[in-house]
Amino acid sequence: MIPTPIAREGMRSEDEGVGRMAIAPVSARILVVEDDRKLARLLVDLMLAHGYAAAAVHDGHAGIERAREERWDLVVLDVMLPSLDGFEVLRRLRRVSNVPVLMLTARGSDEDRVAGLESGADDYVAKTASSRELVARIGTLLRRAALPSPDPGPTQLGAGDLRIDVEARTANLGERRLSLTPVEFDLLITLLRFRGRVRSREQLLEQVRGRELGAFDRSIDVHIAALRRKLGDDPRSPRYIRTVRSAGYMLVDPAEAPT
Repeated sequence: MIPTPIAREGMRSEDEGVGRMAIAPVSARILVVEDDRKLARLLVDLMLAHGYAAAAVHDGHAGIERAREERWDLVVLDVMLPSLDGFEVLRRLRRVSNVPVLMLTARGSDEDRVAGLESGADDYVAKTASSRELVARIGTLLRRAALPSPDPGPTQLGAGDLRIDVEARTANLGERRLSLTPVEFDLLITLLRFRGRVRSREQLLEQVRGRELGAFDRSIDVHIAALRRKLGDDPRSPRYIRTVRSAGYMLVDPAEAPT
């Protein structure tokens, strides 16, 4: 096992499972997919200590099976899994579920982080992070998933050939249904509701993920790049999502945009 602050804290290790006694009332169900059994037990204990119900599995196939067969409020997913890595687990899971996914991995390079976000992860945390940071990130994702928007606004949004049904959480570009991650969908809703107005990276990330943007956190750019690909936007001459230098991003209606 790669040493991590989480492991070094020496939390109580017991048999993992759902329904063990927690310090606080259970508020959410979390599935941990981690091949290192000792670290998996520590993570389950950490979740239980903070009032969550938790269970662990130890390979990618088992992770997909448990995630599909049971209701979970969040999945903590390792990248380096036997037989099926975390990226592929996430891609398959996204075909059937929008459950929030936090990728937890020893591979903390920018390239790996981008790959995780592009695969549909809602957040990506290196194993060098403290348990306090991990719990904070989990809490943020759970709050974001559970709380309704304070100002739901219109339920039908559109620009050009793009149409979104907010309540059904579906998006179409012409006759083609778009396959969007939860973060991408919320990001697109925000851009559409502020159509024609610039939104900064800080405003967008705070809106779609419920936390302020870190000084070196450019994950919003990864989500914008993924949205552009799915919309068929050329980043050098986009039809929908435009970059406003030193300001942020703006969604425009191609029919209304000046040529």
